[in-house]
Amino acid sequence: MSITKHNWTKEEIIAIYNKPMMDLLFEAASVHREHHDPNVVQVSTLLSIKTGGCPEDCGYCPQAARYHTSVEGNDLMTVSQVKAQALRAKSGGSSRVCMGAAWRNVKDGPEFDQVLEMVRTINKLDMEVCCTLGMITENQAQRLAEAGLYAYNHNLDTSEEYYKEVISTRGFEDRLRTIENVRKTNVTVCSGGIIGMGESIEDRAGMLVALSTLNPQPESVPINALVAVEGTPMEEEKPVEIWEMIRMVATTRIIMPETQVRLSAGRMNMSREGQAMCFFAGANSIFAGDKLLTTPNPDVNEDMKMFEMLGLNPQKPFTKVSQPATVEAQDSQFTTLGEKPKWSRPGHTIDRNLEASTKGK
Repeated sequence: MSITKHNWTKEEIIAIYNKPMMDLLFEAASVHREHHDPNVVQVSTLLSIKTGGCPEDCGYCPQAARYHTSVEGNDLMTVSQVKAQALRAKSGGSSRVCMGAAWRNVKDGPEFDQVLEMVRTINKLDMEVCCTLGMITENQAQRLAEAGLYAYNHNLDTSEEYYKEVISTRGFEDRLRTIENVRKTNVTVCSGGIIGMGESIEDRAGMLVALSTLNPQPESVPINALVAVEGTPMEEEKPVEIWEMIRMVATTRIIMPETQVRLSAGRMNMSREGQAMCFFAGANSIFAGDKLLTTPNPDVNEDMKMFEMLGLNPQKPFTKVSQPATVEAQDSQFTTLGEKPKWSRPGHTIDRNLEASTKGK
């Protein structure tokens, strides 16, 4: 059994990424089989519980209020609406529901209380619950854990160096700080990034350095291919080649052997053959459902047909980590603190983000 290494360097990761494809695939597949069942893939459903109106300026995101996209905002979903969607996801083969809200950070109050009730409700359905709600404090992480949260997603997006070319409204250190707050609980960490935003191979390696040197490494790492949405600063970026995706998945598998590597956004542009190569290279998780927050995704029935063709089986819930207990609101040891944390605002200017925000006015 290979030993998990936590001191990878950028040079080492670039050398792995640039290996001859056949050598890279063989090594990645070998590592994958040491640590995982190669015929089992975890299936998650991503649900946007609050869409649009985000104050951030992430260059890839159509939910940013400052950009002029076709995304229509909506208020926070009700608990009953979320439960209905979770049951639908469960019947379609998903073992996890990931709820996303277009917030900069969690704010204590009625809306967060409502999200906590959503977590309790889904956990009681014997499904893994994940949330991606922006930056959170230690107390907020503890309250989510008490409610029964299984995982918290907070992507690093890219390398610390290239991050400044993508987002100006928050700092890279806040991403790490949020992950640190989650690690103070029993909630697992889901953190990955996006390729195809104009970054270099060095930046891709830099992101993997930041993730792989966390100890413990994230239990789940989503690898997203940019979906270039009209109206965003990155609308003109060229689609990621499937070979880039395969190399990124394989490299991630080698340096983070025990992590579940999720084939995330961008699958609409991938053939079944391309996705099969990603599974062979070590991807063992996908997002299912016809939409990922606001962008298209393959239909769940098509995914199940692909699973059948490849002999893959959906992973059962709580296979890697046991199901957390749910503490009811009235029994909670952690109460709202009304916190107003000072998350950073770097404030530098990104020309393409500024241009996109003024276009169409």
